[in-house]
Amino acid sequence: MKLGLAVNDIDTEKVAYTTTWLAMTAAALGHEVWYINVADFVYGPDESVYAHARSAPSRRYRSAASYLQALRSGAARAERILVDELDVLLLRNDPAEDVIARPWARLAGINFGRLAVRKGVIVLNDPDGLSRAVNKMYLQYFPEYIRPRTLISRNREEIKDFIRKEGGTAVLKPLTGSGGHNVFLVDPAEKANLNQMIDAVRSEGYVIAQEYLPRVVAGDTRLFLMNGRPLRCQGRYAAIRRVREAGDGDIRSNITAGGVARKAEVDENMLKLAHAVRPKLVQDGLFLVGMDIVGDRLMEINVFSPGGLDEAGRLEGVNFFREVIGALEHKVDSLHRYHRNFSNVELASL
Repeated sequence: MKLGLAVNDIDTEKVAYTTTWLAMTAAALGHEVWYINVADFVYGPDESVYAHARSAPSRRYRSAASYLQALRSGAARAERILVDELDVLLLRNDPAEDVIARPWARLAGINFGRLAVRKGVIVLNDPDGLSRAVNKMYLQYFPEYIRPRTLISRNREEIKDFIRKEGGTAVLKPLTGSGGHNVFLVDPAEKANLNQMIDAVRSEGYVIAQEYLPRVVAGDTRLFLMNGRPLRCQGRYAAIRRVREAGDGDIRSNITAGGVARKAEVDENMLKLAHAVRPKLVQDGLFLVGMDIVGDRLMEINVFSPGGLDEAGRLEGVNFFREVIGALEHKVDSLHRYHRNFSNVELASL
């Protein structure tokens, strides 16, 4: 299998990233793996899609750190490849990281991914599905009973009215963003600072004002779904419980915002949520996603490069990355056996 991974920038990739582990696992299984910066795609005059890409030297790696180091070294292959000849292109870039410095790069993976689909490449997650999920408004397309009450607005008075109706306590966050940036818990004691908090979030665009769920103080659970179903290996679910250090007063559980990963207990409520979101994920061709759950509510669904799968595997003592690569192998095999008689969206959940 010839596998491409589109990322924001190879130089900013990290050892703990799910992308790094997927690439290393695929290489260890004998697949040809290429990293592509979203700035390095090329649409040629012959209507083919190319990319300036890098591939780590073919050898057995003892760690993700050594793999990433080799990928960035002078020993790595750096070539202009024909994207059309890839079997699979994984879109693993996060558009939110490019909002400020490189707004032109936000949708590059999606746009070039669409061209690759036309050439018969399996592109995951599906580019059209990703375009519908490019910000947090995507959550509002799922059943009302599984998500918190929400207002999305830039009008300060509407936001304040929503907070009053919620009893003075609510969560504010930007519509576009990730990693827990500019997320505020508003409570009656913070009334004097409310305008400043609204303006801080509003400076990035639309504001999400959301029902506060008290159980968030105990953290949240990220449950990974693959092919529209909870990802499992040897009977264990790919999930982590993300918590804050005791007493720091921060409601954000994001690992990038200081959260800590703990072993998760996947209960019946979480499985019911997974079942409820499956039809929409299948419809949109979303192969691998992360559901962020508090109690019996879906707080967020991460469809762009969901992280934490390495932590889930470490805590559960299994290799979820082999399951993901095995699923890609199955899709490629099915595409060839059935003479390409599947759409990209159908292949996403096959």
